[in-house]
Amino acid sequence: MSQSNREQLLQDAARQRILILDGAMGTMIQQHNLQEQDYRGIRFADWLSDVKGNNDLLSITQPQIIYAIHSAYLAAGADIIETNTFNSTTISMSDYHMESLAKEINVVSAQLARKAADEFTGLTPDKPRFVAGVLGPTSRTASISPDVNDPGKRNVSFDELVEAYIEATHGLIEGGSDLIMIETIFDTLNAKAAAFAVETVFEQLGKRLPIMISGTITDASGRTLSGQTAEAFYYSMCHVNPFSMGLNCALGPDLLRQYVAEIAKISDCLVSAHPNAGLPNEFGEYDLESDEMAAHIEEWAESGLLNIVGGCCGSTPEHIAAMVAAVKGKAPRKIVKNPVKMRLSGLEPFVH
Repeated sequence: MSQSNREQLLQDAARQRILILDGAMGTMIQQHNLQEQDYRGIRFADWLSDVKGNNDLLSITQPQIIYAIHSAYLAAGADIIETNTFNSTTISMSDYHMESLAKEINVVSAQLARKAADEFTGLTPDKPRFVAGVLGPTSRTASISPDVNDPGKRNVSFDELVEAYIEATHGLIEGGSDLIMIETIFDTLNAKAAAFAVETVFEQLGKRLPIMISGTITDASGRTLSGQTAEAFYYSMCHVNPFSMGLNCALGPDLLRQYVAEIAKISDCLVSAHPNAGLPNEFGEYDLESDEMAAHIEEWAESGLLNIVGGCCGSTPEHIAAMVAAVKGKAPRKIVKNPVKMRLSGLEPFVH
């Protein structure tokens, strides 16, 4: 099936129902209790540094595990699965001295997700599945100093971010992604670099993919780490003309709801949300059970907040299956038609 045909199917599906995104990749990987040698595999047996914790590398060294996780989410009812590429940029891979592998990991990860999505689409052609190529926030921030004694210091530049994101985007598209998802955005400047990179790649290739943008409200302040409110964040990124805008990570559904509602009220594109399964306990584990999480999501759907919903940290196929049941038959959020006004954003929105 051609990319244009898949995009049309995606648009059609989004008009008909609330689409289901998958859940956490890291949570599922942790259940395998992998050790250093498992991460290394044969190819990286003699690598110069430890690689345990580099979950994206598993797309190369343990592809059967990543494929099985994708399949579990698809079996649970996910319409869109995310590639295992949250840290697959040269910037984040530098933590493991694996910068040279960044593009390869993006390609292979997208291919694994594509294979799983196509297999399940083949089983039920009336329910096509889609692959979102993930661009994570990287391990650095372009807006905030890493040194409290030097507010002007930066450990990454806009141009460096763009370069890294261009390479990753090429890999995601080469591997067969249907969408590009810029997610877990804690710094809007990083996201702007990612968006610029994606647009650059689209121009280079002479084709476009839908873009999903998902920010992160870090705490009860209702702001991203770089200080923006949800509404200000939306105005900062809506020039991308995304397929969807939304929020993920950091908070559970109870605390995240008001900020999703804030975006749903103003967004002239689809709204997505994939909250954590609650807040982590003292052991770093997530305790919100699938039925509890689904109850929150059902209320969100009934309130007209959602077009796309899934889970972030702590969520599992059980959580996704419960969400599928919770939103079944519920109408997707109607897209807002905003009057023409000047909409600006700093840390706060300004509408005039």
